[in-house]
Amino acid sequence: MSTSRFFIATDHPALPGHFPGRPVVPGVVLLDRVAAAVERETGMRVAALAQVKFSAPLLPGIEAELRIEEKSKKLHFRILHKAATLASGIVETAAKAEA
Repeated sequence: MSTSRFFIATDHPALPGHFPGRPVVPGVVLLDRVAAAVERETGMRVAALAQVKFSAPLLPGIEAELRIEEKSKKLHFRILHKAATLASGIVETAAKAEA
């Protein structure tokens, strides 16, 4: 299992317009963090994401925790803030293409 902490800065370029007056971190930004962590930890690329669920928003500047663990030969991820799950899902991996 791997665990890492991260936050998305309040000036992140994906935030304007998402949503005006009360910005939240877009789900795609969270999934990009998941993909980067999986590639860094396993050396594999993300081929697909399955059963992704966004349970609660992550606000800019708030620290979150990313947990990745292997269960039944699949990688499961959870993004949490304190004890609350913000997002979860399954990562399917594949070998990186040779350059």
